[in-house]
Amino acid sequence: MMQAHMLSNMRDHLRSIDAILVSMGKGELDKAADIAEQRLGMSSLEAHGAAHMAGFMPEGMRRAGTAMHKAASRFALKAQEGEPVAAYKMLADVTSACVACHSAYRIR
Repeated sequence: MMQAHMLSNMRDHLRSIDAILVSMGKGELDKAADIAEQRLGMSSLEAHGAAHMAGFMPEGMRRAGTAMHKAASRFALKAQEGEPVAAYKMLADVTSACVACHSAYRIR
């Protein structure tokens, strides 16, 4: 059950990144910021059940997840400033955390 929950969260994270990129492509940085904060950022932790899930993760996975959530919140703040290039650069910190985690961990 926890594996299914974790995979569902990660799939939603991927859908969120896609929605952020679509919004940015349309020049809707405020919308991208809102998606990032509400679905990936520190504000999303309760909705994803992060506190409950953390106990089932190795320490490195928890650190990567925390890095991703914090990066998403930083991206949201940068996107709200209205500078798309700077925001794109911040979004790379989000995806880098995803890549690092997925490179090191698998759910079996």
